[in-house]
Amino acid sequence: MPLSAQDVREKFKRFRILVVGRANAGKTTVLQKVCNTTENPLIFDSKGKKIDADVVKSSVDRGYHDINNELVFRSNPGFIFHDSCGFEAGGEDEFKNMKEFVSERASTRKLNERIHTIWYCIPMDEYHRAITTAEERFFSECDTNNVLVIAVFTKFDALSAVALGELRKIPGLTRKDVFERTPKRVEEIFAKANIWGRLCGTRHPPEDYVRLAKMNIDDTDCGPLLECTTGSLGDEALQMLLISTQQTNLELCITYAVKKEAMTFIKRACQGSLQVSKDECILMQTKIAKWFPHTGVS
Repeated sequence: MPLSAQDVREKFKRFRILVVGRANAGKTTVLQKVCNTTENPLIFDSKGKKIDADVVKSSVDRGYHDINNELVFRSNPGFIFHDSCGFEAGGEDEFKNMKEFVSERASTRKLNERIHTIWYCIPMDEYHRAITTAEERFFSECDTNNVLVIAVFTKFDALSAVALGELRKIPGLTRKDVFERTPKRVEEIFAKANIWGRLCGTRHPPEDYVRLAKMNIDDTDCGPLLECTTGSLGDEALQMLLISTQQTNLELCITYAVKKEAMTFIKRACQGSLQVSKDECILMQTKIAKWFPHTGVS
């Protein structure tokens, strides 16, 4: 019997994400945006013991990285992140460790240790080599056991710079022409690179993808990533777990509260099967409120 949304929330407590991607893919910036902070994460080992960040950095510099380490931001400890850092550089041992981690954490009976989503970050400032051996091996050899995988195309605004450079070389185009044609040219460059098509042709393709641009600007956020992940999860219990964990996207809470709860009551009312009693109103309010765990009413 599948777990209810309330059961999932009680058993899992926190939403756990494996973040994959080469160095300088913008992974840390994405996580900071998701957790609405500019601080670096705290790092804990698999037993929950805090690790000095300098010690971790020293280990990484020497070529050692433990994927079991947990990254947690003070601003939102409801998220636990794991960084796959290492196998992307081509290390066979690191790739094996990553596969074992995914296999174990996807199906472990220790519910609080399960991973719920994998975000694979691919930077578009290197769009000409977006699909390297690392991506090919991951999507061809790594069976994620039904754990959702989202391809995250980071630094997507880099394609705008490429498009602008190409358009400025065309004789006769005014400055206005160049800027008006840039969005279309960006789409053409992305389509020609066939990055998504190549990923879809692998043995274990990602479920969906999202584009993230200008993450270095203060007023940008990861709303599209959270929305894409929530919609792709499919399972309502995990959707509620993610929505109740994130604290940056109120619109996402509203969307699912309306779609999952309010519309049910509206349909019943239209069909004449809903008795608008005090108890029914309280029930509707209670179900809607589940999607707004961080919002208080005064």
